[in-house]
Amino acid sequence: MSSSALTLAGNVHAALWPLVSQAMAYRGPERRTGAAVMARLMALALDEIDYGMLVINDEYQVLHANHAARVELEAGEHPLTMEGGQLRVRQAQDLLVLQEALLGASRRGLRKLLSLGTGAARAGVSVVPLPALPGDPLPGATLLVLGKSQVCGALSVQGFARAHRLSPGEEQVLIALCDGRSPGDVAKTHGVAISTVRTQIANIRAKTGSVSIRDLIQQVAMLPPLVGALRQKPEARTAAPAGSDSARAMRSADHLLEALGVLTS
Repeated sequence: MSSSALTLAGNVHAALWPLVSQAMAYRGPERRTGAAVMARLMALALDEIDYGMLVINDEYQVLHANHAARVELEAGEHPLTMEGGQLRVRQAQDLLVLQEALLGASRRGLRKLLSLGTGAARAGVSVVPLPALPGDPLPGATLLVLGKSQVCGALSVQGFARAHRLSPGEEQVLIALCDGRSPGDVAKTHGVAISTVRTQIANIRAKTGSVSIRDLIQQVAMLPPLVGALRQKPEARTAAPAGSDSARAMRSADHLLEALGVLTS
C-alpha cells in the first residue's frame, strides 16, 4: 500500500477530529444534542470514503468502523476482524506487529504503515494517532485505515466511463485494464481478436484524452471515491431497521460518543 492511505488518514484527522473536540468543549445545554448530531454526520461522511476506517481505543475496542471497514472485515478475508466490538487478528504472527504499532501511536504519537497477513490475504494498514488536545476532556484514540483491495473502485470506473461516453464494450475493457490485465488477456477473456481490443483502447484514449494506458489508469485511480448507495436514503434513516447499515452507523456514532463521555455527561 502506498503512503496515500496515510496521507488520507492525516487529512481526515485534521479535518474531523477538531469538530468533535469543539463539540466536547461546549458545556451548554445543547452540548449533548450538538455532539450527537456532529458524530452522526461524521459517521455518514466516513461511510462515503472507500477506504475502510476504524477508530479504536487503547483496549482494542472499536469505537467506530465506517461502511467500507465493516464490509471488508465481515467478508472474512482481511487479516483483521471484529469480535464482540474488539479488534482481533486472524494470524498469530500479526499480533505483535499490531500491538507495537498501536502502542507507538497511543504513547508516542507515531504513525506507521503495516503489512499484515500472508499471500493473497496480505493487506496494508496505516496506523494514525488521534491525540487528545491540551486541556480537552476528549480521550485519545487511534485511527486504522485499511488499504484498498482495488486500485480503481468499480463504481468510480463506471462513473468515469459514463462521463466520457464510453461504449459498454469499451467500459469492460477499461475495467479489465484497471484490474491489471493485459490487452491479450482481455481479448482472450472476451473471445475477440486482440486487434479489436487495441481499437477499443485507442477509442478510450481518444475519448478521455489519455496519452497512454498508464496515463488512463492513473486518471481513474485519482478519481474521488464513489461508494454504492447501499444505505437507506436520508429521509428513511430515522426509522432504519435495526440490522440496516444506516442503523449500524447511528449505533456506532452513539457508541463513539458514549466512549468519549458525551452521552453520559
